[in-house]
Amino acid sequence: MKKRFLAIGLMAVLASSTLIVSCSGDDDGFGTEVSQKSVLTVTLAGDNISTYKKIELEILETNSGAITKKTLENASAYSFELPYGSYKITANGTVITKDNEEVQVGATAQKDINTGVVNLSLPLIIKQFNKDFIIEEVFFSGSTTNDGKKYNNSRYFKLTNNTEEVLYADNLIIATSEFLSSVKREITPYHIDQAFPIGSAMYIKSESGKQYPVQPGSFIVVADNAINHTASNGFNLTNADFEFPSANPSLGQVDNPSVPNMNIIYSKMAYNMIFLYATSIESYVIARFPAGENEQTFLQNHKYTYSYPNSAGGVTTNNTYEIPNSWIIDAVNNSTDDKFLHILTTPSIDAGWSSASPNNNGKSVRRKILGTMSNGKNLYKDTNNSTADFVRNSEPSLKNGIIK
Repeated sequence: MKKRFLAIGLMAVLASSTLIVSCSGDDDGFGTEVSQKSVLTVTLAGDNISTYKKIELEILETNSGAITKKTLENASAYSFELPYGSYKITANGTVITKDNEEVQVGATAQKDINTGVVNLSLPLIIKQFNKDFIIEEVFFSGSTTNDGKKYNNSRYFKLTNNTEEVLYADNLIIATSEFLSSVKREITPYHIDQAFPIGSAMYIKSESGKQYPVQPGSFIVVADNAINHTASNGFNLTNADFEFPSANPSLGQVDNPSVPNMNIIYSKMAYNMIFLYATSIESYVIARFPAGENEQTFLQNHKYTYSYPNSAGGVTTNNTYEIPNSWIIDAVNNSTDDKFLHILTTPSIDAGWSSASPNNNGKSVRRKILGTMSNGKNLYKDTNNSTADFVRNSEPSLKNGIIK
């Protein structure tokens, strides 16, 4: 996660100081003491913070190297005595938002102080560490039609650029889990600390690597079927950026020719279908091919054969593929309170889980909004813990269509 602006409010008044300097007079040749005082007022605009838990303030005079430090605890203002000069002001610490989220923040600014009163705007920034896309939302639960039938289309992934830089969606991978959070077996070998076993995977194929730019705070939608599903209480996904390919004639899905299809890397289902469980029991990851890797090398080099004792007293052996954890840029585990047995990722990728249940309830799993970026777009929480990062049973963000 990258550093971004959080709309935060802080008034820090940095008080005056006196500087004694010597100068030569043309007439008398004697040194003259001149007193210079300054008041530096630092203001951080915003309204999304409740407590300044602990803020470390440091002021460096860049010419002399003189440093003044102060730790503020549960306080939002402090006064420093500063001589005129050129300053670098730094703030680092922890704040509590109005949503009761504890976040790490920081800020820096440069300022020349050469008048009696100086006003400085110093926006705090959230310290995040990932520099790629996040899974902002997944709708997998399905909906229910007006006549009570289950409708399992209009599913989608919403992937968001949660950084302050332009990112490219080219060759981005979306994968589903081979295993389920509601079933736990004695699997051998089982090494989720190294790789993520997949049930299916698809990607955005691109030769140039810069065909699909996504601006800071913006997103792409990958839909199962990029049509208008509102007649069945689904969503209008006609403006999706990509859609699942479908070659199964029994589904009767109509391909939207104006929306590019994802490319299938692997699926264990017939017709290379990509299927999302409606019952909130699988996990999803997004990943990227590193340099030197592509669809073909992945299938050659990352096969995964595992076995487990079955209920008949024998051993079941299955074959699939696994994505190395080093390729994964984000993940979300899903389960339900009554069925949860284990997460399907290593905790360093996702230490928790979210839920949209019961199935066909028309709800999604959707990230919490932490603040705003410098361009006014939403900044989403990402601590690699879906329990804390996602809203369970959220109102889908695309219920009124895809609006960017």
